[in-house]
Amino acid sequence: MKNLKVLLLFLLLLLPLIVVGCGNSKAENESIKKTTVATNSDADLSGVVLRIAAAEGRNGQSLLEAAGLDKTPYKVEFHVMQGGNLVLEAMAANQIDLGTGSQIPPIFASQGRNGGNLKIIATKKSTTLEQELIVPANSPIKAVQDLKGKKVAYVKSTTAHYFLAKMLENAGLSWTDVEPIAMTTSDGLSALLTGEVDALASYGNAIRSAHAKGAVTLQPATNILSGDFYWYATPDAIRDPKKHAAIVDYLSRYNEAHEWARQNPEKWAAYYAPQINQKVPDFLQQYNEENQQTKTRIVPIDAATIVSEQDIVNTFIKIGLIRGEIDISKIFDRSFDAEISKFKQYQ
Repeated sequence: MKNLKVLLLFLLLLLPLIVVGCGNSKAENESIKKTTVATNSDADLSGVVLRIAAAEGRNGQSLLEAAGLDKTPYKVEFHVMQGGNLVLEAMAANQIDLGTGSQIPPIFASQGRNGGNLKIIATKKSTTLEQELIVPANSPIKAVQDLKGKKVAYVKSTTAHYFLAKMLENAGLSWTDVEPIAMTTSDGLSALLTGEVDALASYGNAIRSAHAKGAVTLQPATNILSGDFYWYATPDAIRDPKKHAAIVDYLSRYNEAHEWARQNPEKWAAYYAPQINQKVPDFLQQYNEENQQTKTRIVPIDAATIVSEQDIVNTFIKIGLIRGEIDISKIFDRSFDAEISKFKQYQ
């Protein structure tokens, strides 16, 4: 009987621990939507206003809203702009604190007054799909070498400009061996489909639309582009302790929101596709293909990123787009590396 009392007492003492353990297990299995994203600082951020811009909503606020991670301890003013160059124009004018875009715009922006009022603070690893050199259906052009003397449309000062130059170089052709014609994405698509040009270097909707009308891939840019996109910030925002902490928190939420989308692709597609006038099944297919190639995530800046950026600069110098030597490493700011390295990395 004495042993039985001891056993009962032991079980009563153990019960709270079992309950706590079960509670932790349940919490760990909760949707990532419930994840608490810690800020970099214990400072009160309630008075902070973080002005952010991107070329599309899924590069920020729309994604956070869909994932339920938009309830920040600071105010966010989010602006969608038509291109990374406009994001950096706003940054140069000190109208935003934080922005995101490809590797190309900061090269040109940094050559402006006051260095473009920008620093690259983080790398966003993302997909390189739908960045292609394409030709019309039934084109006699079967290889990049066949483009010699041909008209090739491209989008100036973008990734398309860069990968076209690299494709020509790799094929033993110079920039002057073809007739390059700078066009917008929409004008380039129209010119390809009407036969005004022989090939088109472009990306995104232009590539999808061209394929829908029979265009074929001459060469994809997957083995040329790094997949690096950037988050940029102004020097003032970087130096301000509270804004710095808010930026870290926002990027952490953005990183987590991408994982939520990967776990809930149908919900993400249903939320975002109507915002860009795209059919949900079409967006979902596109999203799944992109995610299969690369899981979008935020990582610290590393040496490979800087080398990749310098190669873009050197390529543009070769084709005469940029004059003079540029050490592009000066536009990178590494003060966020340690904090970003603590973000959960999804492989």
